[in-house]
Amino acid sequence: MTVVTIHYAKTNLSRLLAEVEAGGEVVIARGKTPVAKLLPAEPPRPRRVFGSMRGQVALDDSFFEALPDDELALWSGEGD
Repeated sequence: MTVVTIHYAKTNLSRLLAEVEAGGEVVIARGKTPVAKLLPAEPPRPRRVFGSMRGQVALDDSFFEALPDDELALWSGEGD
């Protein structure tokens, strides 16, 4: 972690940003008192696309049949 003064940060912002992009952290201090920290920004999460798994999962008609009573009891908490 690099600690720099405000004056140095203003003068060398591009250099400090390159250090942060490389995975480092930079603390900006007023005198010897830390004031701010530069950290890498998290990349935005990719948007979910509805139907992106289409054609990769197959269900047959048995998927939609009712569960047997003993298994249904387990799901409802009655089989404990």
